[in-house]
Amino acid sequence: MPDDDDAVYRVLSDVPTTDPVLIVALDGWVDAGLGASAAMAAIMEHTDVEPVAIFDGDLFIDQRARRPIVHIVHGINRGVTWPEITVVAGRDRNGRDVLLLTGPEPDFHWRTFINGVVEFCLAHDVHTVVGLGAFPAPTPHTRPVKLAATAPEESSILIERIGIVAGELDVPAGVTSAMELGMGEADIPMVTLWARVPHYVAAMAFPEASVSLLEGIFQVTGIRFDAGDLRHAADASRRQVDDLIQSNADHVAMVQALEAAVDETEGNPFGLEDLPSGDELAAELEKFLRGEAGN
Repeated sequence: MPDDDDAVYRVLSDVPTTDPVLIVALDGWVDAGLGASAAMAAIMEHTDVEPVAIFDGDLFIDQRARRPIVHIVHGINRGVTWPEITVVAGRDRNGRDVLLLTGPEPDFHWRTFINGVVEFCLAHDVHTVVGLGAFPAPTPHTRPVKLAATAPEESSILIERIGIVAGELDVPAGVTSAMELGMGEADIPMVTLWARVPHYVAAMAFPEASVSLLEGIFQVTGIRFDAGDLRHAADASRRQVDDLIQSNADHVAMVQALEAAVDETEGNPFGLEDLPSGDELAAELEKFLRGEAGN
């Protein structure tokens, strides 16, 4: 456990845990519909947590890109709140130990950060690591939100419970992708769960994606969190999107085309193979996100 000046994280309290699951949701990478951040917020809201560790913000965070907040009262500077990457401990609804890694995705020194997280996991006998994310996909809001999983080869059995992205993809990586490889080398099981969010609602909150992520955590680990509030929010969000869609015949046709394509490509997490009218769909998406009313 780091205890010297070169440590990349500082232990805040010695909270005893038994075979904990570490859940990772860091701000700054792809999070369509706020799926991952809202899922983590729901976990934090319904879980009594204690601080366990904090990572070195000066080493990993660009304070000009993620500026701290200064508190000014009648002209007096009362202090600064710095962006922090922290680990807290809690228990799920069944009393199982969980650790939550939250904060901004590191701007610098990813390899050093990952080594620090791996070291933390080894020191705390972490059972499994689960990353959370959400991406915009050509899927309709009228179908259940599906998950796609990624994992290092050593943890490939975990993705069988969720589903995969078929074929080969080269895409920009978030830190959890590099973390998967680091965990694999350390023989710590890790899987990242990705919620597929309809691309025409990717810029707004879409709580159904968060519900799906919480269900995915249960599928791969048995860890269960309260999703009641998110389910209520998801129902309201779905009705709102329904109203927006029904007000425009072009949007109705777009959703129907997506439904047909997804239904025909069941089992393909991206549903990419038979999407109709790609250019027209993209144009409609841009109009939708700008809030333009078509006729």
